Amino acid sequence: MRFSVKVPASSANLGSGFDTLAVALSLYTTVIVEPADDGYVFDGGPDLAGGENLIEQGMQLAAEAVGLALPHCRVSVSSDIPVARGLGSSATALIAGLLAGNHLLGDQLSRQQIFELATGIEGHGDNVSASLFGGVTLSLICPDRVICRQIPLGGALQVVLFVPDAFGLTADARAVVPLTVPRQDAVANLGRCALLLMALVQGDFPLLCEAMQDTLHQPYRCALFPHVGPMIESAVEHGAFGACLSGAGPSILAFVDPERAARVAEALNDEARSRAVAGAAIVLDIVMEGATITHTV
Repeated sequence: MRFSVKVPASSANLGSGFDTLAVALSLYTTVIVEPADDGYVFDGGPDLAGGENLIEQGMQLAAEAVGLALPHCRVSVSSDIPVARGLGSSATALIAGLLAGNHLLGDQLSRQQIFELATGIEGHGDNVSASLFGGVTLSLICPDRVICRQIPLGGALQVVLFVPDAFGLTADARAVVPLTVPRQDAVANLGRCALLLMALVQGDFPLLCEAMQDTLHQPYRCALFPHVGPMIESAVEHGAFGACLSGAGPSILAFVDPERAARVAEALNDEARSRAVAGAAIVLDIVMEGATITHTV
């Protein structure tokens, strides 16, 4: 049996939805699995900024969950997802490994079970939910279960993403976020997150400019990434509905009308050049189907 697993990148938070909201994007990690005569061979894979091989870890985790050993196989990996840029590269690798291992062993785990396993490793479900299920997702860790729901979109949206050349490690970005926040900041984010969901579902996208503003994490991370504030302002000034830091950064995400995508991308590139920030803006689609498995000859 030869098959491929294709998993989309993701951008978490979307501004006010800290650790709960994410969107799947049209950059991919692809894993090809084929039979091998002897042993387990791992060929290639994304360098997760010096991190561990989460694809292999995901495959082994799936095997442990069903109480079986992985069969002899060769695993080849390719990815066009920039690592350490706030695009969920680690979550994507973990989901790819879980799906590949589960499929090798007869698909005994449901997608919900795979989501739960991945959330347990990641510590939050935002990136893994978007990469696994697709679209815009809301995830929540409860005392007795992990919940994920896909948020229907009320109109056509694309994403313009500015990806800096410089890395931004999640551990550093989390370290600057305080453990407690003033009540007014918490209330502001609650309201904006609710407004964000309503705007997406109803297609009232002009509300995104307000809804994607944040008081919980983004102001603190701007100290690490000084380009964030000016680039968000530039994106909105040139036609984006709203913009935010992508995940833990340092990339910038803007939701746009497809007809304005090129203009917003150009504006972000211009702003980056004016601030000597190396990188490039790209236009991406929102991936609605999530991770897929395809059998090949």
